[in-house]
Amino acid sequence: MATTTFKETPVHTVGELPEVGTEAPDFLLVGTDLAEVSSADLRGRRVVLNIFPSVDTGVCAASVHRFNEIAAGLDNTTVVCASHDLPFALKRFCGAEGIEDVVSASGFRSSFGDDYGVRMLDGPLEGLLARAVVVVDTDGSVLHTQLVPAIGEEPDYDAAVEILGGAVSAEGSASSS
Repeated sequence: MATTTFKETPVHTVGELPEVGTEAPDFLLVGTDLAEVSSADLRGRRVVLNIFPSVDTGVCAASVHRFNEIAAGLDNTTVVCASHDLPFALKRFCGAEGIEDVVSASGFRSSFGDDYGVRMLDGPLEGLLARAVVVVDTDGSVLHTQLVPAIGEEPDYDAAVEILGGAVSAEGSASSS
C-alpha cells in the first residue's frame, strides 16, 4: 500500500507501483471509441502511462494537455492517459481540447487500478486512480515510476521524458536525443 495526499489528507492506494526493472503488468483499457487499448497491442513501442483521477479537474486536464504536447516529439512512444472516466467523457474532453497525440483510455471495467497499485482505497476520491506516471520500455520492462505525492500536483514530466532519452524544451514539446 502506498500513500499520496488529497488536500493534505493521507490517501492510501491498493498497492505499490510496479518496480523499475520488472515487467509491467499487462493491461486492458477501453478507448474513446469503445475499442480495447491493451499492453499487448503496444508491445515494441515505449509506453508512458499518465494515470490520473478524472479529466474533469484542472490538474488532470493540465497533465493530459502537457503529455499531448510531449507525445508529439517522442519517437516510437505511445502516451496513454488513463483514468476511470467513462470513454464518452474522455472523448468529449479530447475533442473539445484538440487532444490528438495521446491515447485516452478508461480503466472503468478492468483491474488496471489494482494491477498498477493506484486505485485509491479511501478519501473523497475513493475508487478512482491516484496520479502517477509509469514508463515502459519496448520489451515491457518498467523504466520509471512516480506516484505523485499530492493529487493536486502535476507529475514530473521532465523525469518521464528524460528516461526516454529526450528533453522537454521551454516551449513545452519533447525532443529526442
